[in-house]
Amino acid sequence: MTLVRYNPFRDLDILQRQMNRLFDESFLSDTKENGIPAAEISETEDAIHLKLELPGIAKEDLDIQVTKNAVSVSGERKEETKTETNGVTRSEFRYGKFSRVIPLPVHVQNNNVTAQYKDGILTLTLPKSEEEKNKVVKVQVG
Repeated sequence: MTLVRYNPFRDLDILQRQMNRLFDESFLSDTKENGIPAAEISETEDAIHLKLELPGIAKEDLDIQVTKNAVSVSGERKEETKTETNGVTRSEFRYGKFSRVIPLPVHVQNNNVTAQYKDGILTLTLPKSEEEKNKVVKVQVG
């Protein structure tokens, strides 16, 4: 018979991973269920690139506001009324207003933002401010 040592930290690690998974799944499903658009952000040397998934929304129904450190996108999914022959309509689409504020990792030039909207994907190119592009940090060797 082999002697196995009890390690309470192993059980705590398992519990923490399970709790993290629970909160991650809850957050993701909550975002989708509330109709908040999914976002993808990437950074290059000169700009921040932000994509938002907005299927079924006309560009006229979008309100995009950019500050030097955040992007706010709001809009409305408008419902189309349809009736069927037996008088019952079933819809799993989400309708109504939404709003999302996305903090940016660096300051941007909010007066030089470009936007494209194609196939339900809003793409914003946010040029970095000059102070962010030229930012150099001196490292001391100890």
